[in-house]
Amino acid sequence: MRAIVLDDAELNNLLMLEALRPIVGCRPQSFTRPADALTFAAAHVDEIGVVLTDYEMPEMDGLAVIRALRALPGFAHVPIVMVTSFDQRALRRSALEAGATDFVNKPCDPVEIRARVTNLLALRRAHKVEQAQAARLAQEVAAAVALVEAREREIVTVLMRAAEHRDTDTGDHVARVANYTLLIAEALGLSPEQCRLISLASTMHDVGKIAIPDAILLKPGPLTPEERREMERHAERGARILANSSSDVVRLAAEIAVSHHERWDGKGYPNGLSGTDIPLPGRIVAVADVFDALTSDRPYKRAWTLEATHAFLRQEAGAHFDPAVVAAFLSRWDAVADLVGQAASRAA
Repeated sequence: MRAIVLDDAELNNLLMLEALRPIVGCRPQSFTRPADALTFAAAHVDEIGVVLTDYEMPEMDGLAVIRALRALPGFAHVPIVMVTSFDQRALRRSALEAGATDFVNKPCDPVEIRARVTNLLALRRAHKVEQAQAARLAQEVAAAVALVEAREREIVTVLMRAAEHRDTDTGDHVARVANYTLLIAEALGLSPEQCRLISLASTMHDVGKIAIPDAILLKPGPLTPEERREMERHAERGARILANSSSDVVRLAAEIAVSHHERWDGKGYPNGLSGTDIPLPGRIVAVADVFDALTSDRPYKRAWTLEATHAFLRQEAGAHFDPAVVAAFLSRWDAVADLVGQAASRAA
């Protein structure tokens, strides 16, 4: 590992280099100008094991050098030794506050210098090994988390596609709703993890339809008032199906299932919630769900055009839908149109 030696007196540098050369694995390099030493340090952070800097220098004293070194990215744990002829407590305190690791008094004893630097280099090597192990562990954890998330998504998607086959109208409805949900969540500025969870949880928004009788769920014509009430019960049933899970995504899905048919103006179901009393995930999925229903062909209607659906969303902002959620969705309209186009191409 490299050792930086900084002293404006060339003779002092030569003496220090001579003291350090017997240390196995140590490559000392001296500088007489702080600016040159700092430039070298910035370019070789990973290679530097220790820095020995004089205190009294004309361009920049040792305290300023230590502060500048500590400000370099990756230099927080590199040992820094201040070499000085002053034995003042105040100076030592200032050096420690600036980031010094150790002190050596002038005139330097070569044996003492070698012992201190050997120990500090061992400390630096140990820290680098610890950093490498931490990085490997972080990579392993990230890979394990990614694998769990991928399996979770696959299981949820397979289950929801299986449930979806009971409803011949919906096709790839849940996948499209998940895509629109993701766009809205991103546009609202939610964190990547929140966006991922809401998108995945949205695929279960209609899981309660499993409990709806086929005679109602598959009825080609208009529903009677009683049939409509039975259909609306899917929101509460979905929440009950998903309740009490230890999974974050399933708990979120339960919240979405029971709230995605609530309306901003309080005229929705099952609980007649209004405004921000409706959970944000439910408000997001409400827009994504209705948008997909309008822009998809169903046995009882043709798909609406994007222009007509855009106008409808603007019209219902503040009535059916949260205005902020509608604004977020419309702000990503080009991406929405691309998704609609891709869905139409697959269906053709």
